[in-house]
Amino acid sequence: IIAVSNDLVTDQRVDRCASTLDRQGAKILLIGRKLPGSEEVRDRNYSVKRLSLLFKKGPLFYSCFNFRLFLYLLFQKADMLVSNDLDTLPACYLASRIKNLPLVYDSHEYFTEVPELEGRQFVKKIWTGIEKRILPNLKFVSTVSPSVAEAYFSTYGIRMEVIRNLPYGERKEARRPDLLDFGPKRIIIYQGVLNVGRGLETMIEAMKYLDAFQLQLFGDGDIAEKLATMTKNSGLEDRVEFMGRLPFNELKPYTRQASLGISLEEDMGLNYRYALPNKLFDYIQAGVPVLVSDLPEMRKVVEEYGIGEVVKSPDPEGIAVQVKTMMGSEELCMEWKKNLRKAGSELCWEKEEEKVLDLYNRAFGD
Repeated sequence: IIAVSNDLVTDQRVDRCASTLDRQGAKILLIGRKLPGSEEVRDRNYSVKRLSLLFKKGPLFYSCFNFRLFLYLLFQKADMLVSNDLDTLPACYLASRIKNLPLVYDSHEYFTEVPELEGRQFVKKIWTGIEKRILPNLKFVSTVSPSVAEAYFSTYGIRMEVIRNLPYGERKEARRPDLLDFGPKRIIIYQGVLNVGRGLETMIEAMKYLDAFQLQLFGDGDIAEKLATMTKNSGLEDRVEFMGRLPFNELKPYTRQASLGISLEEDMGLNYRYALPNKLFDYIQAGVPVLVSDLPEMRKVVEEYGIGEVVKSPDPEGIAVQVKTMMGSEELCMEWKKNLRKAGSELCWEKEEEKVLDLYNRAFGD
């Protein structure tokens, strides 16, 4: 049984892990939550259950979710439990101890350092206390980047397996643009949560200087309404398009048609500083050059494979100048495209899932 606190529709990481285990013959149940606007979870080869809750966010949600999840796990037959992120760990840990089941913990981010907890010392203290109480007792743990793994080792002295958020490798024929009509403008794409610290306000401001481009934002989040208002007030509706939240399989054709993919996370705490986002690797598989923040993990990938550039000047006008320069060089674009093919063949789930199988086999045989 694999537990996560989101509605499962756009979570590629848990889908890939569940699918990997399913292909090995395991019977999988993936548990999440259902929101009023949640789409159906389609095209999965494993079972899915979503819990409906009265509360949607905040302390009451997390308390209610873990209570419901614990009760559900307590009365389900399982050979192993998998907790994704700190917000499912209390229920999974308690159930695993009571039922004497192996537990795998997968930390998708440095949870206690997310920007949403900045300035909320009491809430942060609670999550840190939960982490400090449980994490050192776990034997089978993984996370998303070497820097996050090193931070956890420094704090708790535990070694985490690094399992990156790599997508499935795409066949060469799948890299061709799908025939979607977006007009003559070149597309800059952002896909992910529309939350604080993602550099989205700066990118929208930069669009004032990029009349030959269209920015497409795929996703939803806490600042979606603010970004839409900002776009309208700046008169940029023809250059900034809010595409909504799509299931990841439906997103791929849009990604393939972009000229540039952006990942402009700001240095707001260790979680963003050590980020290695899904979207970066999705851009790579789609053959799309990237522009990323000057943060260590993203910079390392971009420079190692030569697939785009790191932001030189983080102000809107500086970003606009860099985008024009990048997209105005046919020679650079050709070089990036060539390097993207090599990066895509190496940075794919087919290779990364070997670590998943090793971790779960060790947990199951413990």
